[in-house]
Amino acid sequence: MKFMKLGSKPDTFQADGKCIRYVTSDLATDVTVNVADVKFHLHKFPLMSKCNRLQKLVMKASEKNTHEIDMVDFPGGPKAFEICAKFCYGMTVTLNAYNVVAARCAAEYLQMTEDVDKGNLIFKIEVFLNSSILRSWKDSIIVLQTTKSLMPWSEDLKIVGRCIDSIASKTSVDPANVTWSYTYNRKLSAPEKIVECGMKYREKMESVPKDWWVEDICELDINLYKRVMTAVKSKGRMDGAIIGEALKTYTVRWLPDTVDALGSDVFSWRNKFLVQTIVGLLPLDKGVGCSCSFLLKLLKAAILVGVDDSAKDDLVQRISLKLHEASLKDFLIPARSPQTTLYDVEMVHSIVNQYMMHEKFSRDLDLGKSDVGLNDFVLGHGTLLSVGKLIDGYLEEIARDPYLSLASFIDMSQSIPEFARPVHDGLYKAIDVYLKEHTRLTKAERKELCSLIEVKKLTMDASMHAAQNDRLPLRVVVQVLYFEQVRAASGVKSLNNKSHDNSRFTMSTDEEWEKTAAEDCNSIKKQTNQIEIKEDDSKLVKKNSKNSKSGIQLLPSRSRKIFDKLWVVGKGRGENKSSETSGSSQSPTSMIPGDTKSSGSSAKHRRHSIS
Repeated sequence: MKFMKLGSKPDTFQADGKCIRYVTSDLATDVTVNVADVKFHLHKFPLMSKCNRLQKLVMKASEKNTHEIDMVDFPGGPKAFEICAKFCYGMTVTLNAYNVVAARCAAEYLQMTEDVDKGNLIFKIEVFLNSSILRSWKDSIIVLQTTKSLMPWSEDLKIVGRCIDSIASKTSVDPANVTWSYTYNRKLSAPEKIVECGMKYREKMESVPKDWWVEDICELDINLYKRVMTAVKSKGRMDGAIIGEALKTYTVRWLPDTVDALGSDVFSWRNKFLVQTIVGLLPLDKGVGCSCSFLLKLLKAAILVGVDDSAKDDLVQRISLKLHEASLKDFLIPARSPQTTLYDVEMVHSIVNQYMMHEKFSRDLDLGKSDVGLNDFVLGHGTLLSVGKLIDGYLEEIARDPYLSLASFIDMSQSIPEFARPVHDGLYKAIDVYLKEHTRLTKAERKELCSLIEVKKLTMDASMHAAQNDRLPLRVVVQVLYFEQVRAASGVKSLNNKSHDNSRFTMSTDEEWEKTAAEDCNSIKKQTNQIEIKEDDSKLVKKNSKNSKSGIQLLPSRSRKIFDKLWVVGKGRGENKSSETSGSSQSPTSMIPGDTKSSGSSAKHRRHSIS
């Protein structure tokens, strides 16, 4: 820390209690200066020789036949006045970063200018500020902190502005040229170390990071911090990512991390102002600078403290550009009154919509520049798949909310396109959770909800779970069983075709299954429409099947019965074209009872051949 000593005489100031200060001298004091609650018993001549204001006040006091002078609203208080008084007496005074601003403001108040005396206190302080303090990184920050309690004097004397400009200029210095201690908590590695044998060696200097200055300015008041960061940004030499890191560090330092603390009445105004200030300081380029996690946390805080809509809209725009980086934990934004849900689903829906708008614009540009198809676009944009997984995970979380409406759940699930959700396992799990938590859904509502699932996009594990799920409508279970049959059949076809025609080896099993599923799509619709399922049929469906040789004992009786009927139809369709025609037109409910046994044995034989 820089310092400057003034004067050479010994300090003869004495204290009598807390409220009286005097100078020990052979001459009796002839003036009393009252500063706040402290009385200074001093001599007129030393003071008047350097202080123009005291000259005027002493003359007025003499006219009133009094020896007391009241200093009202003296900047810096008794301590600052004592520094000026000691300087007038020629006593030794030490100025440093902690008291130089107070001394400068006090000297200005007392009018200690060059017109009164050459080499006066104002001149000496200005030399110290410009030649030492403002050239030091750490001292500039300390001085700037002290100016807060000395407003508006420090502002009028341009000390605040000069400190801010000094700090902002030093942040853009090449890190390779930073040789001072660049943080209060860390120090650069010592250039030399002494080992036990007494030998010295030069240790490789630790490289200074580009954001070396971020932590140091976190101690500033939010108003001063805002001005420093505005100056840093205005110079145009700082990378947006570093500015984002600086804002994140300051926010973590000062913004409470609990909901109760954020909403506290004591600090509500301060928290609100802090959040609004940080949002206003975010980099102009919304696509860089801050992580999605930090922006989402900032949005949560903005909602809790009730910032302006413009600030929240700005955050939504920024988050939508980085949605693929978000985590599910950060995505859970608590709802505020008058919303009744646990989470702010509307806000998240807005973010996803903004994201999809950006993706659509990007997709249109890419498709316009080349002849790539939609599938190639999706493969080249893995961010869409990441967002799809994020939305499915979010749906599972909000599905547990008993106050979440069916319309909100459906709208949220449909906020992403189909190609962003190539597998429906996550969506199925979320729907299952919703059905479990919302048991009062009508049959029509359950049907509408489950229509979101494409059973052909379920994996084997999800299909097996769905086939045993009593919460699903029977029609969905039928579709799941049928497509599992198609999947198995496509596997057999693929094996047979491989042995007969090696040229078709390049076609994958999934491609075969997709082709078979497309051919049989109309047939399954006709078959499921022919199955008249009523609520009172559930008693017959729940009856356990006695056929233990069916090969599907893991399925409940309802699913096994349906599967047995569809298996006969599917088997007939797979043998020849004539049987396929008759099988597609036959209703599973019209089969004779004896078909069940043969169906079971066929199923067993076929499962054995696949395995």
